[in-house]
Amino acid sequence: MFFISSQLILGAIAAFLAIFLWPKIRDAAWMLIIFGIIVTYVETVYSILRTLGISGDGFLIFDSVPLVSFILPTVRALFFISAFVIMIFGLSRKK
Repeated sequence: MFFISSQLILGAIAAFLAIFLWPKIRDAAWMLIIFGIIVTYVETVYSILRTLGISGDGFLIFDSVPLVSFILPTVRALFFISAFVIMIFGLSRKK
């Protein structure tokens, strides 16, 4: 119970701060990091609901793989990778 509570509370704080920062940021890399944080929190909530048996994987299954369980981590990683690539190219242009 402590593990679930800490994940929810810390994830909620990170998502809240990311949403709070969203209107103040105009940099594409930071926007992608904010999206990645929000997707991370959605993934955490979904996995906890699935663990508790409240949400099932039955509605979107492809070849016995739940699509939501595949899509959320993939999208999160793509947001972070895109942000880092934008940052790297932005830093290399300044030199």
